[in-house]
Amino acid sequence: MEDDTKIEVEEQESAPKELSTPLKRKISTEKSEAKPRTIPPPGIGQKIYEIDPSLLDFRQHLDYRYAQYKRMREEIDKYEGGLEVFSRGYEKLGFIGSEMGITYREWAPGAKSAALIGDFNNWNPNADIMNRNEFGVWEIFLPNNADGSPAIPHGSRVKIRMETPSGIKDSIPAWIKFSVQAPGEIPYNGIYYDPPEEEKYVFKHPRPQRPKSLRIYESHVGMSSPEPMINTYANFRDDVLPRIKRLGYNAVQIMAIQEHSYYASFGYHVTNFFAPSSRFGTPDDLKSLIDKAHELGILVLMDIVHSHASNNVLDGLNMFDGTDGHYFHTGSRGHHSVWDSRLFNYGSWEVLRYLLSNARWWLEEYKFDGYRFDGVTSMMYIHHGLQVGFTGNYNEYFGYATDVDAVVYLMLVNDMIHGLYPEAVTIGEDVSGMPTFCIPVQDGGVGFDYRLHMAIADKWIEILKKRDEDWKMGEIVHTLTNRRWMEKCVAYAESHDQALVGDKTIAFWLMDKDMYEFMALDRPSTALIDRGIALHKMIRLVTMGLGGEGYLNFMGNEFGHPEWIDFPRGDQRLPNGVVIPGNGYSYDKCRRRFDLGDADYLRYRGMQEFDQAMQHVEEKYGFMTSEHTYISRKDEKDRVIVFERGNLVFVFNFHWNNSYFDYRVGCAKPGKYKIVLDSDDPLFGGFGRLDHNAEYFSFEGWFDDRPRSFMVYAPNRTAVVYALVEDEPKVVNDLELVEIPETVKPAAAEPVKESEPDEESEPLDS
Repeated sequence: MEDDTKIEVEEQESAPKELSTPLKRKISTEKSEAKPRTIPPPGIGQKIYEIDPSLLDFRQHLDYRYAQYKRMREEIDKYEGGLEVFSRGYEKLGFIGSEMGITYREWAPGAKSAALIGDFNNWNPNADIMNRNEFGVWEIFLPNNADGSPAIPHGSRVKIRMETPSGIKDSIPAWIKFSVQAPGEIPYNGIYYDPPEEEKYVFKHPRPQRPKSLRIYESHVGMSSPEPMINTYANFRDDVLPRIKRLGYNAVQIMAIQEHSYYASFGYHVTNFFAPSSRFGTPDDLKSLIDKAHELGILVLMDIVHSHASNNVLDGLNMFDGTDGHYFHTGSRGHHSVWDSRLFNYGSWEVLRYLLSNARWWLEEYKFDGYRFDGVTSMMYIHHGLQVGFTGNYNEYFGYATDVDAVVYLMLVNDMIHGLYPEAVTIGEDVSGMPTFCIPVQDGGVGFDYRLHMAIADKWIEILKKRDEDWKMGEIVHTLTNRRWMEKCVAYAESHDQALVGDKTIAFWLMDKDMYEFMALDRPSTALIDRGIALHKMIRLVTMGLGGEGYLNFMGNEFGHPEWIDFPRGDQRLPNGVVIPGNGYSYDKCRRRFDLGDADYLRYRGMQEFDQAMQHVEEKYGFMTSEHTYISRKDEKDRVIVFERGNLVFVFNFHWNNSYFDYRVGCAKPGKYKIVLDSDDPLFGGFGRLDHNAEYFSFEGWFDDRPRSFMVYAPNRTAVVYALVEDEPKVVNDLELVEIPETVKPAAAEPVKESEPDEESEPLDS
């Protein structure tokens, strides 16, 4: 890193002669100036060994990793004035407006010459020649016009023309804040986006308080309409956000925000990292969407892609200055063989500036509440997780296969985010199970708040391929609870991955083509439909109940959306001559049929009602983050799973035929229990075999390693949640649209009984 190029620009009151404008744009920062935000200095990084003594065997690697992180913090302090300043690269690079004019800077050390071109100068490459400094930064200042108007009009197209080692090329500025694709053109154009003050969106609502448990609605703006079209930020704001609120989710995770020229990449082949996708509207439209979500009390998380970048040369970062190793590793290490994309060099000073500033930009400018970092497994290992089956052996995590530069970047970005925005949420998509992933950076961890529990969805697909008789209760419980102590997880039964063409959603695995003919209530059901609806509800509830401290659902899957996702695409000819047929650029399968979930004459409605009730029960009782969790039964003969979370007792009967009368279930607390959620409720498409007015009284005596128990009726293929009824009811958050007869006090923290797990009882936290 010492050999890397560094941008060292002194900020001063009057700019030098070659700069006719101050570097910092005049923006209203009264609040931040009154209370400056700071990033705490590094800690000692040793607590990880107290949390997990097994890490002591790998202390050399972990101490080296933390030393590299501390060295980077010290270097940034020395050369850039600290991480807080370093992460504001967008105030030094790209377009910076001031009262006197516009300064444009670009880091392109490989370029031999550079000029700013666009509509403003009739694309004349000789009109606005840029100057290069000793650090490879090209710069030009454009003074205001005589009438005081900016030299570059708002909304006009701009590019940088460079003479590079690979020839003359016109590129979209790397720090561009907006880009669009003109009708009939393939490459995008950069847009100088700086509307007049009176046209800029002004946020009206503060960020919501971070909830204790996250219930995330994973969304894609473009496909969020029931109509075959690309939906807009405005329509999502007006139509989808109220739905998310009504369903009981407290966070929305939005995919495909960063501009991507290829729509079918699902937003993962990013071309312009600082620009919101123009397919859905303007930057101000996106701000309005986020502000509305905050008004509704919904956190807005962004699916951010820092794991790789689009291969595009004309409108992306690839070969930006004509060299292979500008933002990326050179040679094969800079290319992802499966994703067909470029891989960042996290050991480069300017790459760190770019990515750290990008992570801060979306929080600062658009008021996002946090991120789901995509493809983190690919970042952390030189092999990118390809053809590697992680077994949990610690040698797989701490060795030469680990990309320490990438892990240090993840530590820096989590440090920056949590230091400047303590309420922000960071979730990492890691399938490897990297130890220390969700431990704070100051304690020696990577610093994420949550890990996506990706193994759960894979396990459900594996199980759904089997006969009911071959489902193993212990296997289900083990997968759901197999996570690291003191590291929080976001669980999901399925995400957008399972909804893509070529894969199957859980509903489709369960009901297949019967979904097209037998979901109307005025037609007789089939055994496949009855089984599918019952298991769909049970799978989602047991995943939420045991899988983690957060829960995620991809939009539409809550009601068993019948179609897969297929982006509009034409025929594709491979290098070997094979042609992969497209779909005629159709949007028919690139939408979400919310009307099916709302239709009271279809069985989808019951599945949606159950998911809504499930979210509201979690909101009311907070069982995902309860300190008390105990699995008392995973019976392979009866096909029954029983567990406690807080003051709730969950009873799942996965048997395909047997229902159990007077079935005894263990519990910790004495008293009266009542049903608060029943998957067999007719409202949820069930058969109504349980009496919701019944009361269940505990009696003393050890059973299933619990001090008390009570008797229930457990119909086949049902999931029922029983709540302890205590004397003083408590109203929680004025919940709407949920009918739960009793409220309870939150459970007191109770230590999990330390015992050897067996087929009948398993203390989760041990």
